Amino acid sequence: MSFIYMKPEKITFGIIVGNRDVFPDHLAKEGRDEITELLSILNFDYIILDENATKFGVVETHEDAKKCAELFKANREKIDGILVILPNFGDEKGIAETLKMADINVPVLIQASSDEIDKMNRTYRRDAFCGKISVTSVLYQYGIPFTLTEYHTCAIKSDQYKADLLKFEKICRIVKKLRNLRVGQIGTRPNAFNTVRYSEKILEFNGISVEPIDLSEIFGQINRLSDDDPNIQEKIDFIKKYTPTTQFPEDGILKLAKLAVVVENWVIEKELDGFAFQCWPSIQDNFGIVPCAVMSMFSEGLVPAACEVDISGLIGMLILQYASDTPSAILDWNNNYGDDPNKMVLFHCSNLPKSFFKDTRMTIHPIIADSKGGEVSFGAIQGRIKTRPCTMLRIETDDIFGEMKALIAEGEYTDDPLETFGGYGVVEIPNLQELLKSVCLGGFAHHVAANLNKVGDIVYEALFRYLGYNTIYHNQSP
Repeated sequence: MSFIYMKPEKITFGIIVGNRDVFPDHLAKEGRDEITELLSILNFDYIILDENATKFGVVETHEDAKKCAELFKANREKIDGILVILPNFGDEKGIAETLKMADINVPVLIQASSDEIDKMNRTYRRDAFCGKISVTSVLYQYGIPFTLTEYHTCAIKSDQYKADLLKFEKICRIVKKLRNLRVGQIGTRPNAFNTVRYSEKILEFNGISVEPIDLSEIFGQINRLSDDDPNIQEKIDFIKKYTPTTQFPEDGILKLAKLAVVVENWVIEKELDGFAFQCWPSIQDNFGIVPCAVMSMFSEGLVPAACEVDISGLIGMLILQYASDTPSAILDWNNNYGDDPNKMVLFHCSNLPKSFFKDTRMTIHPIIADSKGGEVSFGAIQGRIKTRPCTMLRIETDDIFGEMKALIAEGEYTDDPLETFGGYGVVEIPNLQELLKSVCLGGFAHHVAANLNKVGDIVYEALFRYLGYNTIYHNQSP
């Protein structure tokens, strides 16, 4: 038994190819062929009208819209997003009616094919540039949210549209997962940390379920494990290979392995996407380790683990993970960096996934050891974070207004000199002082989820446009 690695699920698109009778309909047929070929190359599944179901298998009339809507409704459980393809002007009413009658409430991406300067005659002129504006106007009237491509028009076979599709896939993944998310809570928040309180009811209303377990139940299951259980030995081997350490205290490594086995079994049994953990002080007082290394390993395996029972922070980690297909971490907005108004230290003490670090080592916990002693605080992961672009995200349940809210920011980890402990790095964020005002005035916690990719635009589109979160995207226009 090895640590869980959660492979991203495959996305399936519904496809609507538009057509309009006074424009060259052979372009619609070509567009249908091009989009199905492209999706096959990119290994996406898709649902599309049979080419004999309507003229060329595209949508133009009300009858076409009915057929396409019925096809989509029959595949409601499969379709994660819809691609609207406009090889010519397209019929805005047919497209809008398809989406209205299908009523499957998934993200929609609108593409319009580019005209070529030397093909502007009646045989090849597309007018999709204008048709896209007509389609989006009607979708706005119908109250159907949609996503635009980076450029107003682009060829279906272009690299730009491929990039648009890959971004849209991530938007669809976030929306799909957050409407049916299952997260675990191990223990209760530390008494001093009111900042990480959250509303389970608001989460459930927004599709996110929390599965709690008392820390005593975890300890009880650990106590029932035999030291020579083969799963435990396998975990010991995994932990020793995961990151260097100056010394592996045998008692500490055994406890970490047992904790890993019990938590992994619980995650599998409850079908959880991630969990938040009561990482202090009970586990040191009653079990004699810090769980940071185990949590790091889960996060590295794309089952994120948030410390200090920060469920909202965990949700942020998951969103960034879905946007990037890479591990996320939970950090503190922690220190100024000298007098530079746009640089700060992002830090935790720490359970970051090892892929975040330039180099890493497993040690006693430098803070907990000061108060409780090194003999009960082995298992922290320390090192400097890589010099990379990053996206930061804080999610909250706002009980005062009864809503989900989010704060998104992007920046760059730098190589500025810094000697400290834990998992740490210096990050540069444009207009940082205004961001920090947003954090404080908005009632956001001192924790923030982070990912070593710039994916703020993907996250914003999913949370704001499709999930209705009250979302601030720092230094970006809506």
